[in-house]
Amino acid sequence: MKQNILLVDDDLDILSALKILLVPEGYSVNLCQTPSSALAAIKKTQFDLVLMDLNYSLDTTSGDEGLTLIADIRKLDEDLPIVVMTGWATVEVAVSTMQNGANDFVQKPWDVDRLINIICNQIKLAQSEKNSQKLSQQNQLLQQHLDSEFEGDIISQSPVMQKTMATIEQVAKSNASVLLTGENGTGKSMFARYIHQKSTRHLATQISVNMGAVTETLFESEMFGHVKGAFTDAKSTRIGRFELADGGSLFLDEIANTPYSQQGKLLRVLEEQQFEKVGASKTQSVDVRVICATNADLNEAVATGKFRKDLLYRVNTFTIEVPPLRARKEDIILLADAFLSQSATKHGQLKLTLDEPAKKALEAYSWPGNIRELNHVMERAQILSHGDVIGAADLGLPMNLTGIAQADVMQVNPNETELLSLADLELNLIDQRLSHFDGNVLKAAKSLGLSRSALYRRLDKT
Repeated sequence: MKQNILLVDDDLDILSALKILLVPEGYSVNLCQTPSSALAAIKKTQFDLVLMDLNYSLDTTSGDEGLTLIADIRKLDEDLPIVVMTGWATVEVAVSTMQNGANDFVQKPWDVDRLINIICNQIKLAQSEKNSQKLSQQNQLLQQHLDSEFEGDIISQSPVMQKTMATIEQVAKSNASVLLTGENGTGKSMFARYIHQKSTRHLATQISVNMGAVTETLFESEMFGHVKGAFTDAKSTRIGRFELADGGSLFLDEIANTPYSQQGKLLRVLEEQQFEKVGASKTQSVDVRVICATNADLNEAVATGKFRKDLLYRVNTFTIEVPPLRARKEDIILLADAFLSQSATKHGQLKLTLDEPAKKALEAYSWPGNIRELNHVMERAQILSHGDVIGAADLGLPMNLTGIAQADVMQVNPNETELLSLADLELNLIDQRLSHFDGNVLKAAKSLGLSRSALYRRLDKT
């Protein structure tokens, strides 16, 4: 892509000479003869550098018009490189331009090689700083979205998962938008990463956004970015999620929770691949592939007026339902074993194995929390189990929900169960309830007839 330079000078001959010089060097140039027209152009167009005269028709020697123009440009874009040129060069003028926000200074008549080097270096420096800021924000987001789901090959022995994976493999190669549906904890974010990794964009970044965590007031700032001073707390320019994902994929998790008032703005970016930062009037283009996920029924949300129909049609070019764990029983033991390996490595332990009653308990359980719950159960068992083998009692599953009688569990290791202290039994029960409610402390406490604080006190005691 050609770099775009704005040339500002009241002398048309100067502008023509600069254009003849810069176009063969591979630059795209725009010409302005007045400060006001230059500001209007900057408001509308994204430039890589401004090369501007310091003196104009109202005052041809003081440089005041040029200094004012520099200050006005900085109000619009604090990072845009500005190179000043003038035929009335003094040390004082050069210092003044730099203090007012210019990046470099050249004297007329210019040395061709020096001018081209200055332009090239200033553009490279600005792009390097922008890329550094972008990389820093990307790294922060990637750290925030690292989760405990299995990161290896996707396990798909069950017929339902083999069918799902066949669809994913085919869809991933396209640039079409994908909507992943399914219950909480089924691994939709993992499949979104897999789609990105198998796409033609895999060398670029995937940026993830939990739409349920983006407040209505900060939606535009989070998604599109803002310029310094755009609002009270905007102390520096921020790159939005769309710009961070440029060239790669943008994963919009919990898309159904997008504030209705902001759905139109999201739709516009998805349709036009363009947006404006908060506080800026210039339009930026972006190239992203959008992958969305939800556990909600979006058709019902459309019917009840909570989700825009046109936005649904934009994000659901391909809809892939991720099956719940209870529908893929052939994968449960394989997943459990993979999670044990992951947990053992994470905690620096020897990997434990499952005995047959434990395997039966895992297969019989309904897994309301799906893969996420299985992961948590296996990590807890790996850490807390005694010996080299994990038994059914070590899993901490609600026995009335597994289809396995409590007496059967007692027979697995009756001596160990009989010797449990009251505190251990209480801890096991709390673990079972936390597992059942997918880690929701408030729900677990209510099911036990306790307040949240009372549950925490019991955990502290044990």
